[in-house]
Amino acid sequence: MDQRRLGKSDIEISALGLGCWQFSEGKGGVGFFWETLAPALVQEIVKVTLEGGINWFDTAEAYGNGRSEAALALALAANGRKNREVIVATKWTPLPRTARSLLTTIDTRLRCLGGYGIDLHQVHQPYSFSSIPAIMDAMAQLVRERKIRTVGVSNYSAAQMRTAHAALARHGIPLVSNQVKYSLLDRRAESRGIITAAKELGITIIAYSPLEQGLLTGKFHDDPALIRQRQGPRRWLPSFRAAGLARTRPVVDEVRRVATAHGVSAAQVALAWLTRFHADTVVAIPGATRAHHARENVGALALVLTPAELARLDEISQPFLQR
Repeated sequence: MDQRRLGKSDIEISALGLGCWQFSEGKGGVGFFWETLAPALVQEIVKVTLEGGINWFDTAEAYGNGRSEAALALALAANGRKNREVIVATKWTPLPRTARSLLTTIDTRLRCLGGYGIDLHQVHQPYSFSSIPAIMDAMAQLVRERKIRTVGVSNYSAAQMRTAHAALARHGIPLVSNQVKYSLLDRRAESRGIITAAKELGITIIAYSPLEQGLLTGKFHDDPALIRQRQGPRRWLPSFRAAGLARTRPVVDEVRRVATAHGVSAAQVALAWLTRFHADTVVAIPGATRAHHARENVGALALVLTPAELARLDEISQPFLQR
């Protein structure tokens, strides 16, 4: 099993985690993106994920106002996993709040997680009524109080990530991760210097939307009518319109060619490239709304692409260094 060190912490994580945004039960400011999943289905998804060797789960306060955290906790318990037998990551919503909110909401986060500790606490985005150093000071206090184990950020630029790293370093605490949008169809994390800075500082990049909301599977290229059947805003996004599908087709076609050569799915190739092209720096958190999605995710852990395949996928996706 491909295990990675989470930044400069002592936590070992699998190259893939399970993103749990889809456990929002359709609630909260971002939960409308997904259909509501029955508890039994959530438990099955988590079961398949665990059995496949994935040992960590990423959720957030914003995902259904704590509903995703609670659904994850129930599913872990239903599958017989105790606290510290899995790695749990969650996120604090910084706007419209100050750093003090980290200290006053942490018990709510722990309560929603139903007895599972917070191994990685992340700032969901860089905008707040407090400065980045003030937020990192509050995070450091939570580490000292043993309310959380490690500190991460999300959607931070390279400069913002460096600022957060320096602020935590004054407390002798490492910044272990930055969660950003990153895939073969969105490589701005490279062109904007985020990957380079992460390698320099020993920070793990957690790639969200690693399949570009399903585009890299090719199913929407084969049948654009599927887009109109999906809940949420995808049907209105430029990348899902005819021109967007035409632009991404060369990458999708190459991903499929590699998949055919290995007897695997296009999604597994896209995930394998993402988690191996930069050695151990990048891990990814694909989601799953069906058990077969979870099985497909875990199948990517065993896929090893050749250097030539990694290079060819890099070459053909160069246009997506900028968007």
